[in-house]
Amino acid sequence: MTIPANENLIDLYTWSTPNGRKVSIMLEELGLPYRVFPIDITKGDQNKPEYSKLSLNNKIPAIVDHATGMQLMESGAILMYLANRTGKLMSPSGPKYWQQLEWLMFQMAHIGPMLGQTHHFLKFNPGKSTYAEERYSKENARLYQVLEKRLQDRDYINEEYSIVDIATWPWISRFEWQQMNLSDFPKLKQWYLRIAARPAVQRGYAVPQQLDVPLPS
Repeated sequence: MTIPANENLIDLYTWSTPNGRKVSIMLEELGLPYRVFPIDITKGDQNKPEYSKLSLNNKIPAIVDHATGMQLMESGAILMYLANRTGKLMSPSGPKYWQQLEWLMFQMAHIGPMLGQTHHFLKFNPGKSTYAEERYSKENARLYQVLEKRLQDRDYINEEYSIVDIATWPWISRFEWQQMNLSDFPKLKQWYLRIAARPAVQRGYAVPQQLDVPLPS
């Protein structure tokens, strides 16, 4: 829902990566007004001094919420902030909160870093290191299997659609980069397609570049 600037806007600094798409999908799901500032990481925009003021770690995404004055980097923190700000897509307290936090941390500590390394060696540097390709391919498959087991008796990673699914789904959307066949993980595939069908997810995926959601055969 990108609209012209006003005092209630959220400025989103992002690029077409899984971490960036977490936040654009979250904003679309919440229906919050925002405007997009593309940070082309292929050209080094993330290292420019003006962006460093928003993200000291020089990574995307980052936001500035003009309605509250909050400025944040780190996708997981941004998701939790937006959920807290709106009271949606994350339980405020109790067992559900801790279970959602548990699986959000699983995404932040495992799904993101390990699948990112898979992209680095299988997609962008094939043939450079057999050891690395084997290591991260095996870990990629192991993590897919963890999600497959988790989804055996539920439609979403927790009992209901939440920031956990929003954080995890964009990483699985790069199954082709990871050389993974989602048909080998039927419950995960069903989950992936269930989320891919959401209009807000489709809109958020196309930020900041107009791209279609990858669909498995």
